[in-house]
Amino acid sequence: MTQLREIIAIPMGDPAGIGPEITAKSLANKEIYDMCKPVVVGDANVFKKAIEIVEKDLQINIIASPEEGKYEYGTVDLIDLNNIDMNELQYGVVQAQCGKAAFAYIETSVNLAKEGKVKALATTPINKESLKAGEIPYIGHTEMLESLTNTQDPLTMFQVRGMRIFFLTRHLSLKDAIAQMTKERVRDYLTRCDKALQRLGVESRKIAVAGLNPHSGEGGLFGMEEVDEIRPGIEAAIEDGIDAVGPVPADSVFHQALHGKYDAVLSLYHDQGHIAAKMTDFHRTISITNGLPFLRTSVDHGTAFDIAGKNIASSVSMEECIKLAAQYAPRFTAETME
Repeated sequence: MTQLREIIAIPMGDPAGIGPEITAKSLANKEIYDMCKPVVVGDANVFKKAIEIVEKDLQINIIASPEEGKYEYGTVDLIDLNNIDMNELQYGVVQAQCGKAAFAYIETSVNLAKEGKVKALATTPINKESLKAGEIPYIGHTEMLESLTNTQDPLTMFQVRGMRIFFLTRHLSLKDAIAQMTKERVRDYLTRCDKALQRLGVESRKIAVAGLNPHSGEGGLFGMEEVDEIRPGIEAAIEDGIDAVGPVPADSVFHQALHGKYDAVLSLYHDQGHIAAKMTDFHRTISITNGLPFLRTSVDHGTAFDIAGKNIASSVSMEECIKLAAQYAPRFTAETME
């Protein structure tokens, strides 16, 4: 059965970073066009320069809307916001114009998704300092997407080599993260994880919860968090009909998930899941933001200012990001998660 090729918007990212380069390299891979219809949202002059830097044989087709795209290998369909002064652009340098431009690419892509003109977003790196210099009131993609779609607390999922990881907490100190590991939060997140997997078309949804303490606390010998909060939260979710297990010791649960024992893991704190994913395959760890009215995938690395403009950056992560969006987009349903 031939895969349905959905239109995927690719906001170009910070023009001073590696986003334009890795996008150009990715779109020089025919497999991308076999899987989807990519449309770049950015600045035509910046992207033309990126093509020159990476030395790829690509032509730019400037369009006003996704329905005008050719979506043919060798031709990059691009919505040109024309918002960068090339005389002022410096690779690897924080610049206000780049922060403003990066936000404009994302905002335009989100609007296209909300209008149903693209099925998903595959986002490239942006820079927090550039956003601040451009007086953009967000520190990153997640905050922008929350605001632009009026979504509260979107759910992050990593996927790498078939292993899926959700996060109970994100950017908090470990002490503050532990304080959030309540029965109610564990129960709520397991329900949300199950719904997120269902939206992505995952039929089998056995979710393991990682333990916090060594050996998941050994019944209270090494801490009471599992006894008092985590296990009761899991049991409550099971009563709600969620196929959940745990807490499973964190030194083994990710290995087991990687080899198919579980369909997803709920990581209790940021580094617990990030380390597991990135040690499995740093370049192929892709982030999916669930809970939005559209599908969004993202590379899990930064703008790499130190190598920008030098044709050094690997496009593996960006290619995986686009492929994953293409894989899930035909099965993704846009109803709002309750």
